[in-house]
Amino acid sequence: MATEKQIRLDKFISEAAGLTRKDAKAVITKGRVSVGGEICKNSDRKVLVTEEICLDGVKLGAAEEFLYLMLHKPSGVVSATEDGRDRTVLDLVREREADETLSKEDLRYFVIGKRELFPVGRLDKDTEGLLLLTDDGELAHRLLSPKHHVDKVYAAKVSGTVPQDAAERFAEGIQVGKDYKALPAKLEVVSTDTQAECAEVKITLHEGKFHQVKRMCHEIGCEVTYLKRLSMGALVLDEALQPGEVRRLTEEEREQLCGEVKRQ
Repeated sequence: MATEKQIRLDKFISEAAGLTRKDAKAVITKGRVSVGGEICKNSDRKVLVTEEICLDGVKLGAAEEFLYLMLHKPSGVVSATEDGRDRTVLDLVREREADETLSKEDLRYFVIGKRELFPVGRLDKDTEGLLLLTDDGELAHRLLSPKHHVDKVYAAKVSGTVPQDAAERFAEGIQVGKDYKALPAKLEVVSTDTQAECAEVKITLHEGKFHQVKRMCHEIGCEVTYLKRLSMGALVLDEALQPGEVRRLTEEEREQLCGEVKRQ
């Protein structure tokens, strides 16, 4: 019987977690890696790929093809991989990954390493809520393509009086200026304050044009004062995630999201 091939621990961590060799050694030295249930700080230890090797308590296997992160985007951060003026969602995620004061629970077990992640779609700088970060280009394309009709649900606060026929106009597809006619959407009035002339609404879209929610609300005589994305398709914002926090998708979330897109 052939002897199982052994590999250096830092090489295994580098390949399985998508880290540089230097970063792999760093997480090992910090005691974030265990082999067979015991913390190991020896980077050059020889291990078998069949052993139970964990990073921050999460078992690592063969290198993951793609990485999927859920971010609760805060207001004031732009949905981009890089920006000359503003802090980006990628800056935010890398800052949290490098924050040595965070506990393993706070880190929620994510590692970016050498992966070239990007946000799936965009949220305006002043909008918060669910943002998916991944390096899976095919999944991103399907989620964003209008022809796949992936629902995107937003909670909004608006000033002004919501017209009686607002829901009907949204359902028919609102003409937004001279630029385009929006696809049919769903508008639900959650609450109203007639004295303050404001309301809370929930809006479901199948597309994501520039400032679309704000522009659609403007067309019915209301102005958005607060906007938060709650879900995208089967993926729902984790209520436990505070603005600025991020975690990997669970296996169930990945399966639901990828399965939903494949069925379309």
